[in-house]
Amino acid sequence: MSRVQTVTVGPGDGDQRLDRWMKRHFPHVPQGRIEKMCRKGEIRVDGGRVKASTRLAVGNQVRVPPLPEPEEMAKTAPAKPKVSEADSKLIQSCVLWKDDHIIALNKPPGMPTQGGSKQTRHVDGLAEALKFGFDEKPRLVHRLDKDTSGVLLLARTREMAQALTAAIRHKETRKIYWALVAGVPTPYLGEIKYGLVKAGGHGKGGEGEKMRAIHPREIDSTPGAKRAHTLYATLYRVAGRASWVAMEPVTGRTHQLRAHMAEIGHPIIGDGKYGGSGQENLGDGWGAQLGGIISKKLHLHARSMTFLHPVTKKPVTVTAPLPDHMAQSWETFGWTEDLAADDPFEELH
Repeated sequence: MSRVQTVTVGPGDGDQRLDRWMKRHFPHVPQGRIEKMCRKGEIRVDGGRVKASTRLAVGNQVRVPPLPEPEEMAKTAPAKPKVSEADSKLIQSCVLWKDDHIIALNKPPGMPTQGGSKQTRHVDGLAEALKFGFDEKPRLVHRLDKDTSGVLLLARTREMAQALTAAIRHKETRKIYWALVAGVPTPYLGEIKYGLVKAGGHGKGGEGEKMRAIHPREIDSTPGAKRAHTLYATLYRVAGRASWVAMEPVTGRTHQLRAHMAEIGHPIIGDGKYGGSGQENLGDGWGAQLGGIISKKLHLHARSMTFLHPVTKKPVTVTAPLPDHMAQSWETFGWTEDLAADDPFEELH
């Protein structure tokens, strides 16, 4: 057992939660123990009681009570589930680009970004296999829906995670998505500005969460509604039945692209949640479907992400090839990935 110690928060350690700071300096102490020590007032910052979520600043004095030695904790700690060799190979095969600061993945469709309701296999958990010689696993800085594939960035250090999160929050990154939608959106190039609000009735863990579109005039008078803004460009079409659409989310709301496309009458193919059952060739409960050999999986893919590298200060664009089910649909329609302009929204910027 160690003694009581007072540790000064040093440069590079500020602006983070107390529990994360503890995990960095005393990695053998579990989260539950940290929270208990906070509740009992054993951990203090500048003499005052704190919560595990209290944010620290450089220069804070943290009182750390006597802690068990790592060997003692190892005897009682449950073994951490290891990433299997097959899962390690799978997640490593998804790496599109990496340097000493950032890893970009092509997230497979069907894999959640983070754990949640009954999800045990997710990108955040498999990131243990993406250390590539670093001590800590890379950190998520944004998310994709479970059934959406494409570019997902992870930061390899805490400082990089802060820089990338800030860049995304301040709209200093650009994401372009590709989708196959029902019908043909007109005008071919346009924007959608419906607000979004959580619809009632989803489970307590967010299962079944659904967003409802709100007319721009009614956003301010609708409790909980948030402004949302999507640019879209219709690239190619199959008669009047379906279209290849590029989308750029200007804001980043939950299910924004899916809810916006459904609201203008062109739901994304395979979207059981927003696809409704008003399109032709629909199987009830399957959402927007084209029928025939077109896959019933969601046809939404984060095609590219462009950002200014926080360290090199150079622009980086990462592009992800289509997942198998979308590539097969593209082949069916005679489309190839190189038919699309790199930036279909040039004239809107």
